[in-house]
Amino acid sequence: MRNKRFGRQCWLILASLPLLGFLLIPLIALALRVPVAALASTFAKQTVREALSLSILTTSSSMLITLLFGTPIAILLARPRFRGQSLLDTLIDLPMILPPSVAGIALLMAFGRRGLLGQYLRILEIELPFTTTAVVLAQVFVASPFYIKAASAAFATIDHDLEDAAALDGANSRQIFWFISIPLAWTGLVSGAVMTWARALGEFGATIIFAGNFVGRTQTMPLAIYQGFEQDLNVALVLALLLLVISFVILGLVKGLLAQRLR
Repeated sequence: MRNKRFGRQCWLILASLPLLGFLLIPLIALALRVPVAALASTFAKQTVREALSLSILTTSSSMLITLLFGTPIAILLARPRFRGQSLLDTLIDLPMILPPSVAGIALLMAFGRRGLLGQYLRILEIELPFTTTAVVLAQVFVASPFYIKAASAAFATIDHDLEDAAALDGANSRQIFWFISIPLAWTGLVSGAVMTWARALGEFGATIIFAGNFVGRTQTMPLAIYQGFEQDLNVALVLALLLLVISFVILGLVKGLLAQRLR
């Protein structure tokens, strides 16, 4: 029996090698190609520093906006079913599967100078496209569903009898939310927030269409990689490796939180 199990595992390993190798080899090739001697000089470039700082600023802003306005949606989706819940859930999922270019064009048609809302914002002398604010809006559009889905799943696991018991003891809705719901769902909320931040950090397609690629104003790290690929390959390689490392660390953190939650 043990020999059969070992043989089955060997067969699965051999069958997995082609795809695993295909996924792993490009990452190894990227790491090996990065010029170690050029790391310091690359990070010393003003355009690289500006792309890094802008990425940190915009992704932090988009994550805070998502936490503020996405949490009520997550709670709503986690509650007992109501009319239109399936439609709302589908609308939340839609940005996750839309091509980024479609998201960028949609944002431009909504908030551009002649867009659905942009024409009225222009009267108020508010212009969003090709600004830092546009970068944040693009990131929120494509990344917020990751938090909402994770938070909704976390809130759905809460035993509502605990919330009802707290209400019977005199706790108001705000106290129940902060002292009952949040502590019980915190691992899902944190993992969702981290995944949202990571998705926002890697956002490219919607950003370049809606915000453009202007150094110091809208050029985030993915856009700097795109420009570096055309002008200075070392910049593209170093920033690509940095994003790879950040993504690996973030995934490790999220998996660790989820594993802790399941214990």
